[in-house]
Amino acid sequence: MGRFSLVWSGQVVTLVGNSVLRFSLVIQAWTVEHQVTQVVALSLCALLPQMLLSPTAGAIVDRCRKRTALQLADLGGLVAVGAMAATYFLGDLHLWQVYLTVALLGAAAAFQFPALSSAVPMLVGKDQLQRANGLLATAKSVADVGGPALAGLLVVTGGLGMVLWIDLVSFAVALATVRLVRMDGDKAGEAGTRKRLGADSLEGLRYLFAQPSLRGLILVFFTVNLVMVFGFAVVQPMILARTGSDVSVLATVSAGIGAGGIAGGLLLAAWGGPRNRVRGMMLGVVGMCASAQIVMAMVNGVVAWTAAMLVGALIMPIVNGSMQSIIQTKVPEERQGRVFGAVMFVSQISSPVAMACSGPLADHVFEPQAAAGTGLPGLLRPLVGDGPGSGMAAMLLIAGLLGAGAALWGLARRAVRHIDVLTPDLEKQPAGG
Repeated sequence: MGRFSLVWSGQVVTLVGNSVLRFSLVIQAWTVEHQVTQVVALSLCALLPQMLLSPTAGAIVDRCRKRTALQLADLGGLVAVGAMAATYFLGDLHLWQVYLTVALLGAAAAFQFPALSSAVPMLVGKDQLQRANGLLATAKSVADVGGPALAGLLVVTGGLGMVLWIDLVSFAVALATVRLVRMDGDKAGEAGTRKRLGADSLEGLRYLFAQPSLRGLILVFFTVNLVMVFGFAVVQPMILARTGSDVSVLATVSAGIGAGGIAGGLLLAAWGGPRNRVRGMMLGVVGMCASAQIVMAMVNGVVAWTAAMLVGALIMPIVNGSMQSIIQTKVPEERQGRVFGAVMFVSQISSPVAMACSGPLADHVFEPQAAAGTGLPGLLRPLVGDGPGSGMAAMLLIAGLLGAGAALWGLARRAVRHIDVLTPDLEKQPAGG
């Protein structure tokens, strides 16, 4: 895994650099107008371009060499941050320019995920795929933990200018590591087989839905994401409501999530993942729902909350790594960019829908009913307790039950459960290095 390790190290650097910048921009947005809406808008600016561009990005990734696609993604981020840095140092940075930069970084991320995911089989052998995916998950968790802490230090000591310089250097490091690595079988797609970009962008979705086992798997994944995001959207406000807006408790729980993600990624890298990937993934989803949602809704206190979320975060890399390795071994390499773009689109399209529903339901239905002791929150009061935040706890409990049920439903479906028989792995020569 030597070649993969070199690429992975560059991605760790740039992920941490981007995490530092994102957190610094949240501080910047808050200090301008002191409105939560401005902070939420930053998240949407990052999410929507990445989601909407994913199918087209996947098609473009399949048209060029994976190394080229990775370099273009990193170069796009470098240009976006470079333009923002120039504006900042000229003393003319406005909030709309911050939004634009975040949107451009989201667009670059739309290319980075399918390019990197489809490049992994060119860097490691089939038996190392889940380990490599585990290390990628660890990189993201390291960024989620280290980024905000480093950003807080840098904003105080060096300001936003220092953060921008560090992010520029991180993109340069990522570009250099990709350039140094040879990828087996890395070639551009055949020009004669290309369709128009619009049609090619939909090819990943068509491929997923044309294969009964992959179609069943992605529909289960979509359902699980929908209900789990619906629950996770209220975790932070639930903690704040139940602690009287104690930010230190929320920070502790967030640190637990990051620590769990790092531990889970390292565990997957050392273990190699479950032999039966579908069963491991679905039972992992049940474990995530049980710990980070059902138990999280029923317990109280910073220690119990942190432990519940840590366990759920520990399982998540195993679930995601299994899903990625299934795509990497069952989809031809020349289609993987489009298919991973489609997977990102299907998995992320549920997030804004779930978030849009969870907020109004919490404010106008579940919390008022919990206060009055009526409706579902009233029935669930023996399990979730009462007082501020109990309505959101009821939402979290319901989401956990639905998510676990969706995973077990997927496991009960023959097309999903026997995916390795119905859709065998493609033959691939082991990668050297």
